[in-house]
Amino acid sequence: MLPSLLPSLLPSTLRIDFKFFSGLHRIMPKGNAFGLGRLVQIMESFLKHLETERNLSPETLRAYRKDLEQLQDFFKAKKLSELVDTSAEEVRRWLAHFGERGYSRSTIARKLASVRGYFRFLQRENRFEGRCAFLELDTPKVPRSLPHFLTIQEVMRLLDQPQTDSYRGLRDRAILEILYSTGLRVSELVALDWSHIDSKIRLVRAFGKGRKERIVPIGEHALRSLFSYREAIPSQWIPEDGNWGPVPVLLNRFGQRISDRSIRKIFDRYVGRAGLDKRTSPHTLRHSYATHLVDSGANLREVQELLGHKHLATTQVYRHLTNEAKAAEYQKHPHSTLPDQKVSNP
Repeated sequence: MLPSLLPSLLPSTLRIDFKFFSGLHRIMPKGNAFGLGRLVQIMESFLKHLETERNLSPETLRAYRKDLEQLQDFFKAKKLSELVDTSAEEVRRWLAHFGERGYSRSTIARKLASVRGYFRFLQRENRFEGRCAFLELDTPKVPRSLPHFLTIQEVMRLLDQPQTDSYRGLRDRAILEILYSTGLRVSELVALDWSHIDSKIRLVRAFGKGRKERIVPIGEHALRSLFSYREAIPSQWIPEDGNWGPVPVLLNRFGQRISDRSIRKIFDRYVGRAGLDKRTSPHTLRHSYATHLVDSGANLREVQELLGHKHLATTQVYRHLTNEAKAAEYQKHPHSTLPDQKVSNP
């Protein structure tokens, strides 16, 4: 098989420049034949592992591909041929050049994690021996920032933006209502089929990261918007047998399942119309959902389950958000501070 044809045989979400792996021959056990075919096989095995065993989304797979491609570009620019024999200093330079290009610390840490994931995969598969600087270097410290969220008034303003006198307007209203009512991620929203929604007991079956299933309540406002939208779906897209179960909940203009990207474009349009902060994204409604629950007295453990968080520490950030909001509101009190004076401890 010609090397030039090899990348085209891979699925588009998994395709990556196989030349990146040509420097890996030195990390394999000595005396073991390692031709081009095996290089491509290892690349495909790793990305297939991410897709099938870890159930990563196409968007996350693309991020892995980009991270590995950028590593390849850096080594080409620095004329470095070795990957595993690279020194810790060279790995630090690789990380530093992202900082020079304006990448955030969290993004840089994620890129290192992607590359580490690849080398750990090789280790588990017994495909290389020896030390690896990528695995030994400490992960850059990432300052914990509080997520952006909307006030209840801002959420209501956003929900009121779609004009509900048309099919698209009804669909868009349903999108916004579901996101705020359930706290679903965009990937979970687009994956919904009608069989995942039980309107009688007002529950939604969502499939989160790693295809983990969780049950989430859905409010009456969202259900009303959802079924108003379904009644407006064009007749040619209505199932002939009347079985809505396997049909995607949200459809694009071709009657197919809507994409993550389309959801984000729709969302951005209404954010602009509502005059909200440009940082506002679909995930902002998830943060707002959680913040408003905690602010209303919801138990953190329960919120953790609703969001599908693996660790409680991830959910605790919403308690910090509500505390900061309360502190900011208290500053409006006329006696919260003394004019031009610092308050000293008694």
